Parts: sequence; C-alpha cells; structure tokens
Amino acid sequence: MGIIKLKNIRTFSYHGCLVEESKIGSDYIVNLEIKTDLRKSSETDDLKDTVDYVLLNKIVVEEMAIRSQLLEHVAHRIITKIFKEIASVSRIIVAVSKVNPPIGGDVEAVTIEMEEYRN
Repeated sequence: MGIIKLKNIRTFSYHGCLVEESKIGSDYIVNLEIKTDLRKSSETDDLKDTVDYVLLNKIVVEEMAIRSQLLEHVAHRIITKIFKEIASVSRIIVAVSKVNPPIGGDVEAVTIEMEEYRN
C-alpha cells in the first residue's frame, strides 16, 4: 500500500452561510491524502498502474467550484467523487480551509477535516 498527498491546493470559491460570502468569495486551501496500492506502479513505472494526481486535483477544483454553505458538504462531495471515479482508492483524508474567515476575529483559517474508508 501507499499514500499520495496533494498539499495546499488553492482555490477561490464562494462557500459560506453569509449572503456576502456567495457574492465576494474567499480563498481556500485543500489538502488531500489518499491510500492506494502503489506496488505495481513502483515496478512498472506506468501511469495507468497508479492514481493520477492530475485527476485528484481536477476533482478537488471541480467540487470547490460548486457553492455550498458548509465546508463539510464540500469535503463530502470530494470524497464521494474520488471513491466513485477511482476504484483503487481505499481511504481518503481531506481538509478544507477557509483562509481569513469572516468570524469577527484575527483568525488565519478555519479548517474541517474528514476521513473516510471505502465500504
């Protein structure tokens, strides 16, 4: 088995419960970790034998572009789509951070993290 990580995927998205957030948007950072079997690809050196991190990034960017009120909802969609599209993934950890959130304080980011295993 092995782990593939995509660190600090940056997007500009429109998530949040406030009406203003749906209009002005905000910066987000997503960190993704997937568990898969890397033994075959480590021997064959062939992209078809591994999980393509270009596809992982594409899924994250597409799901971040769909407005949601809650970061948990966005993370759940990312997890669901990865499991649906990539059969070899057995576990996913995704963290979605809203940078400089409008919460009335000096807070660098708010982050939710979810971990799911394939059934």
